[in-house]
Amino acid sequence: MSTLVGTLHNAWKLSELRSKIIFTLLMFLVFRIGAHIPVPGINREAIEYLMSTGALFGFFDIISGGSFRKFSVFAMSITPYINASIIMQLLTVVIPRLEQLNKEGMEGRKKITEYTRYLTIALAFVQAIGLSYGLTGAVMNPTIWNYLLVATTLTAGTAFLMWIGEQITEKGIGNGISLIIFAGIVSRIPSAISTLIEYVRVGTTNLFGASLFVVIAALVIAGIIYINEGQRRIPVQYAKRVVGRRVYGGQSTHIPLKVNQAGVIPIIFAASFLAFPTTIAAFFPASAVGAWFNTYFNFGTVLHSLFYAVLIVFFTYFYTAITFNPVDVADNMKKYGGFIPGLRPGRPTSDYITKVMTRITLVGGLFLAAISLLPVFIIKATGISNIYFGGTALLIVVGVALDTMKQLESNLLMRHYQGFMK
Repeated sequence: MSTLVGTLHNAWKLSELRSKIIFTLLMFLVFRIGAHIPVPGINREAIEYLMSTGALFGFFDIISGGSFRKFSVFAMSITPYINASIIMQLLTVVIPRLEQLNKEGMEGRKKITEYTRYLTIALAFVQAIGLSYGLTGAVMNPTIWNYLLVATTLTAGTAFLMWIGEQITEKGIGNGISLIIFAGIVSRIPSAISTLIEYVRVGTTNLFGASLFVVIAALVIAGIIYINEGQRRIPVQYAKRVVGRRVYGGQSTHIPLKVNQAGVIPIIFAASFLAFPTTIAAFFPASAVGAWFNTYFNFGTVLHSLFYAVLIVFFTYFYTAITFNPVDVADNMKKYGGFIPGLRPGRPTSDYITKVMTRITLVGGLFLAAISLLPVFIIKATGISNIYFGGTALLIVVGVALDTMKQLESNLLMRHYQGFMK
């Protein structure tokens, strides 16, 4: 905690970093103002009723900072941009042209970012059309023009959030898209605290249950930090090269393999995959299939939890395999004269890295599965049924906070070296 306060204090003393922090906070203010601007033609009472009848949209409400419950212009939050980014990452592996652009450096990545923006608008409009049609009871005058008005407003809100995120990344501190999600989740903390106090006051839960909830949350945050910072360091030695009278290489370094290489992406994949059949069954509640899903495959049931955990582990391996290529790492080491002590360069090196990565990815996948199923265990242990901050939300908040603090420290270190050189 003292390190955090010291880093913020040192950053605030530098005019350049102070300007970036102020700009980021102003963008947060714009985001929170937009979260209270309602979409025209929507019945707020109907939205509140739909939110209270189930937890289908609970995760989206947390991500959007309560904008979904209010059905404001930012109700869809930045979710379409996240989906578009994931799709583009997958297509980069499949389509050779995109893979070539990704390897062309800054200009190529700018082109991929441009494609991501277009895909975001398309996905946002499709999602907004489906959302407005699915919430038929909430649309005051259900005509095609009103549906288009609602969809266009929601799409414009997502596009504006995407612009805010890019501005924060360019002129502020940290990754703008991640910080918008972070701000949305953190904005729910006062409401969560007041709800917890109200539960104790009216007798929904006792003081022991509330205290247990706080202790579990603290332990989970500590566990997330431990796993997120966890690395398996593979030692690498570079051979000495003599060029004229100079000797190059010969230093020792390491390859840091993160335990949680995939981040929160596997949870999003698994949640989207499981939400699809449940959403389809919700359109046919009177059918036998709909009744079976509502009885045996609802959130918190044994079958749902089992499938959720298996899918998270599977997508952890899947996404790690896409984002980390041991063959490329081994080839780059061989190109620059690097080798792992005791292993020959090339195929043996890549096989060893794959073996190590497979083992630590299993740990990361099981950790993500445990975090995702945490709300189920908290409900059983504490009796608090309305969980505002599940493990996924905590994982996002802690991960974004750690990354932002690392960027602040990097900026401070760079400024320190520049001052030393001057």
